[in-house]
Order: sequence, then C-alpha cells, then structure tokens
Amino acid sequence: MRRRIKAIFIGSVGNLVEWYDFYAYAAFALYFAGAFFPSSDPVVQQLNAALLFAAGFIVRPLGGWLFGHLADNYGRRLSLMLSVAMMCFGSLMIAVTPTYASIGIWAPVLLGLARIIQGLSLGGEYGTSATYLTEMADQRHRGFYSSFQYVTLIGGQITALLVLLLLQKVFLTNDEIRAWGWRIPFVIGALLAVTALIMRRNLHETEAFEAAKKIGKRTSSIATLLKYPREVLLVVGLTAGGTAAFYTYTTYMQKFLKLSVGLTDDQTTMVTLAALVFGIVLQPIYGAISDRIGRKWLLIAFGVCGVLFTVPLLTTLQSVKGPFAAFLLIAAAWMIVSGYTSINAVVKAELFPTNVRAIGVGLPYALTVSIFGGTADSVALWFKSVGHESWFYYYLTGMIGISLIVYLFMRDTKANSAMHRHE
Repeated sequence: MRRRIKAIFIGSVGNLVEWYDFYAYAAFALYFAGAFFPSSDPVVQQLNAALLFAAGFIVRPLGGWLFGHLADNYGRRLSLMLSVAMMCFGSLMIAVTPTYASIGIWAPVLLGLARIIQGLSLGGEYGTSATYLTEMADQRHRGFYSSFQYVTLIGGQITALLVLLLLQKVFLTNDEIRAWGWRIPFVIGALLAVTALIMRRNLHETEAFEAAKKIGKRTSSIATLLKYPREVLLVVGLTAGGTAAFYTYTTYMQKFLKLSVGLTDDQTTMVTLAALVFGIVLQPIYGAISDRIGRKWLLIAFGVCGVLFTVPLLTTLQSVKGPFAAFLLIAAAWMIVSGYTSINAVVKAELFPTNVRAIGVGLPYALTVSIFGGTADSVALWFKSVGHESWFYYYLTGMIGISLIVYLFMRDTKANSAMHRHE
C-alpha cells in the first residue's frame, strides 16, 4: 500500500507539472498576446493566441501514439520520464522567445513551435499517466485513485493561476507583466519539470506491465490497437462532449469572464481560481462514488444535466453583474462536468488489455481532444467575433448530447473491466 501511494503521488505530481506548463500559456495569454500578435482589437489578439493554443492540441495524437508505443513496449516509467523532459524544453523556449517587435514574424513561429513540442509531450502524458495510475490502484478503489489524474490536471491550472495572482498582487504591476513578467511562469515551469523528472527516475514499473511483458512480445502498437475498433470508437464518443465542456469551463472561462461578462483582471483571476478549487475537491468524491455505483451512471448524469443546463447556465453567466454570482454558476457547471472528468481516465483504461492500454487510452483520446477540446477557445471566440456568441452554447450542448448517446449504450467498465487481460 505504501509503495502504491508513493507511486501514485509521484506520477500525479509529474502530471501536475505538465499541465501547469501547458496551461501557463492560457493563464498568461491575456498579457503576452500583444507581444506576439500586434493588433488594435483585443478579441483578434486573443483569437490568434487561442489558435496557437489549439496547435498544441493538433499534435497531441502524434504524442499519444509515440509515447503510448513506448509505454506499451518499453514501460510506463520510461514514457513518463521522456514526456516531462520534453515539456521542460517547450517551456524554456517560450520563456526566451523574443517578441514580434524584435524579430517580426519569427516570434509567433517560434511560439508555435514551442506549443507543438508541449502538445507532443502532453499527448503522451495523458495516456501513460492514466494507465499508470489505474494500474497502480487496487481494484476496489480504482475510481478514487485514478481521479487524482484530474486532481493534478486541475491543480496544474490552479498553480498557473496562483503564479499569475502573486505576480499581479505582490511582485509586479500589470504593465510590467505585459512587458516582461509573463516570461516568469514559463521559467518556473521548466524548473518544476526538472524536479518532476528527477522524482520519476525512482518510479516502480506496474505489475500489470511486468506480467504482460513475460507473456508477450514487442509489437506495432497501431496494428494491435486496430484489433479493438469498438473500444477505440467508445473512447472517441465518450470523450467528445466531456472534453468540450471541460475546456469551456477552464481555459475559455477566463477569457469569457473578461471579454463577455466584463469582470476586471483581478476578479477574473479570483473567480477562475475559486471555481477550479471547487472542481478539484469534487474529483475524488465522484471517483469514490463510481467505485460504489459504477462508472456508467455518473457519465449518464453528466450527459443528461449537460444537455439540459448548458444553455441556461452560460446565458445567465453572460448577464451576471458580480464575481460571486459568476462563481456560483461556474461551480454549478463543475458539479455537472465532474461526472465526466473524475472517471474518464479509469473508464478508458478499463476498456483495453495491458499490452495496448497506454496507446488505447492516449491516441483516440488525444485525437478527440484536439478536435473538440483544444478548439473550444477558437470556436467560442469566433462565434463572438461574428456577433453570435450564444451559438457556442448550443454547439456545446450538441457535443454533450452526442456523448450521452454513447453513455446510454456502453457497458459499465467497472463490472466488465479488461484490467487483468494481457493479450
């Protein structure tokens, strides 16, 4: 038990660092967008920054394939170490890239390259860490332990916002953050990634991988994955609505509160931070509930409530006047979305046998997130730029509705798990 908890802790801390590095971009985009995308329209600046944010998602399927192949053939530990090392390099690139005023068009090009490197890293991190945490957990508490993937995922966002808050309130003025202070979080992220890399050197390989290695041989992960078309399609279907909702209430919400609700910079940061803290508390609670009642009912609850309440929640949020009312509405949204976020890692892992689990979780998930999750910012801002912001609310509702159909007809993976299959 002690070894299991230690391994889950180290794996989770590394996951937190990776997501901090990735989301520092979203948290500080309001400050550095002008340095890379000169424009008189702040919405256009944010749209350009959001497009590069989406670029990091476009390459995530490649990362899911590459690191999933490494994890399934050479071990979870090696894949986890390489992914965090790559994230460190991407963060350093952003920290030292000159502005548009210094090198012209090369500034956004280099920024885009750094985002691609980070996207490759994160594409590999999700599938491997979900696999590792699920395999290290005991059968009775698998939902609870695996929920810590999203605890640390959201924790990475909270850490990025805390850094932003400290810079805003304690160390720098807003003008200083816009001038040069936005580089600080990326330096911090690179240093944290080095720390996570050192910690991951001591990770134990999972018993499931060791057992599978004894009875199997190294194979082409793609060829093996194609033997499970139904499971791959299930991952795509159950992810589409959940990932669109998750990125709406995380990365896009900061921009929504500033540009649409009209909150100040400080209010935007505080409301976003408080909502994320609320969301992080819900993850292990929902994960533990899934260990008792099964995964399927939580997913159905998310789907039904998402279809019924997305449009009313976002419409009301757009018209609120104060930060407290905004927080309550986003907290309500988190009570819905956590039905997906808390257990989506364990559900995917329970679909696949050990020899194809990392790539089975990582590749179709990364492909779906790149299409529907990473583009949430861009789609929402585009609707806003053409004067039809409310259309995005219906788009999100439709995505959740598609996933709800999948939830209704899929098997409950808790009762029908493939965790002990080593094919």
